[in-house]
Amino acid sequence: MKRTVPGLSKTTGREEELPSGEYLVEVVRAHYRWQKQKPHYVLSFRVLQPERLAGAQIIGRLYSTVKALWKLSWFLTDFGYDVDLLERDELDEKALAGLCGVLRVYYTNTQNGHRLLNLEAFAPADRWKESTSRRNLQASNSEAA
Repeated sequence: MKRTVPGLSKTTGREEELPSGEYLVEVVRAHYRWQKQKPHYVLSFRVLQPERLAGAQIIGRLYSTVKALWKLSWFLTDFGYDVDLLERDELDEKALAGLCGVLRVYYTNTQNGHRLLNLEAFAPADRWKESTSRRNLQASNSEAA
């Protein structure tokens, strides 16, 4: 069956990727993917800040292997996941949607030429104001020098 998709021919085929750095984000969706070696959660975030990138999408993964549980726990804690569910070792994908926090991302190149997005660090959403104030102060100090 053929379908007409208006605007399909005008797409570049690849969206512009966000630069490495820190973003205030909201979790849009989470989905568990079971793989024998590396089970993980695929997380979709919407950028809230900085303003010029608001609405952009970040998709990353957090592994749920025994060795990687510390990072998943860090993410859940800093993004304000329900403490009762966390204490019962329960992860509700629907409860993740809407959680906000600061996300630091960076890219790495693989041997076969692909670029992978890494979720490097997390912080509570209220830390965003602190980090932007610090960056603005550093920028004004460097301009004055």
